[in-house]
Amino acid sequence: MATRSKRWNGNVDSLSVEFLKDVMAKMADYGDRVQFSLVTGGPAPSYQITNTLGKTMAFDSNHHLLRPEGHEFVGANATQVFTLEQVKAATSGLGLGPRSTSRTPRVARAGGGTGTRTSAAKLEEQYAAQRYEYYRNNRQALPPTISQHTEEITQLMKQGKSAEEAFGEVVKKYF
Repeated sequence: MATRSKRWNGNVDSLSVEFLKDVMAKMADYGDRVQFSLVTGGPAPSYQITNTLGKTMAFDSNHHLLRPEGHEFVGANATQVFTLEQVKAATSGLGLGPRSTSRTPRVARAGGGTGTRTSAAKLEEQYAAQRYEYYRNNRQALPPTISQHTEEITQLMKQGKSAEEAFGEVVKKYF
């Protein structure tokens, strides 16, 4: 039985985590903003990375350099521009939907039933991913027993601190 490859549906949230991680690797090398083409034939889109000077580099769905044809990244032919932080959030489960530039994750309030278990689980995954990424990048400078304070670090992050600030506060308090 032959299987057909699916075409990308234009929804950025439907892109695989692996694809987005490869996009982030290119962003680390070439620029901090990305825009996906909506005129793509295949399971993943081509994309264009823009640096701080406004220079762009385009890549096909296999992450090879691409010379864009015509208006591939203009107007209705492309998605909005996403930052590196937004792409990182998408890989941790928050998504990149069209409203994500102004959207923040909702946290269920005590006594209120506005959040669902699924959104709470996604939020926990986001904190875990950010916490691990910071730990991985700064392992050599952190105390060896910092992992004993994971819950406290997470609580600080839930209060609005970045992973760096939360780790710093715990290190200052206990070490």
